[in-house]
Amino acid sequence: MLRLAVLTIALSLTAGAAAYGQQLPPQPPPVAGMGMGEGNPQERAACHPDVTRFCQTQLEVNPQDVLGILGCLQANRPKISHACEQVLASHGQ
Repeated sequence: MLRLAVLTIALSLTAGAAAYGQQLPPQPPPVAGMGMGEGNPQERAACHPDVTRFCQTQLEVNPQDVLGILGCLQANRPKISHACEQVLASHGQ
């Protein structure tokens, strides 16, 4: 009897989770140009000094974390170089 109750609850939860997942709206496509190795070589060169100066923690934790590094640059926006500021602005950041 206990097994039947546990099985019934498990099936109910599974069915509920599946129904919930079907109600979620579709996710938007990725933004063009967003991905590993952001920007062209000139853009990366423009921001490289600022990344190494202000985002050392992110580089040590995960140097491939583009979003973490972007967040760091945005947090330090008043201090970053004009060239890097222009790169961020050209990418809508």
